[in-house]
Amino acid sequence: MSTSIVLCGVGGQGAVLASKLLARAAMGRGLSVKTAETIGMAQRGGSVFSHVRLGEGAASPLVGRGRADAIVAFEPAEAARQLPFLRAGGTLVTSDAPVVPVSAATGGPAYDLATIMSYLRDRVGEKNLVVVDAAAAEAELGTAKALNVVLLGAAARAGAFGPVTVEDLADAVRAVVSPRFIDLDLRALRRAKGTVTFARACVQK
Repeated sequence: MSTSIVLCGVGGQGAVLASKLLARAAMGRGLSVKTAETIGMAQRGGSVFSHVRLGEGAASPLVGRGRADAIVAFEPAEAARQLPFLRAGGTLVTSDAPVVPVSAATGGPAYDLATIMSYLRDRVGEKNLVVVDAAAAEAELGTAKALNVVLLGAAARAGAFGPVTVEDLADAVRAVVSPRFIDLDLRALRRAKGTVTFARACVQK
């Protein structure tokens, strides 16, 4: 059995680091890990995504459309963009904080967050949607830079990573992250403790 995850966001949000932490956490559990990344637009605020496949039975690092067990999105529009990869009944964990593209401010299509969130709720279903309150996390942690780790923690608590737990992710943080950021990222993982319950109550309003 394998677990397939797509992580996505825009350049600068830490999607690549998040995939490395997840892969390291899975390896710490003795799981086979395969990953693939698209990072060419990372420095321009473009779309960035990673495919991570955990466990036996994953012949390729790429997740097929309709085959992802979970999507972890650091930006709502990117969640919508990658949604075709999610299988029926799969889990979507997303931030509620938009990164509005330059095109929206220069005459392009408007960025309508409410419409995007409604679309995600309708397509995924409230039971399988976890929305992380990015502003609350930033206020508690004092920075938005650890939102990627908050989302990883929320996803782990929702069971999106199969056997990989928050404690496994904490071990990965200690092994991978620069020493000056370890305490922040460990606090970000702890911040995720109440996120899932809050988020699922939120999307039912």
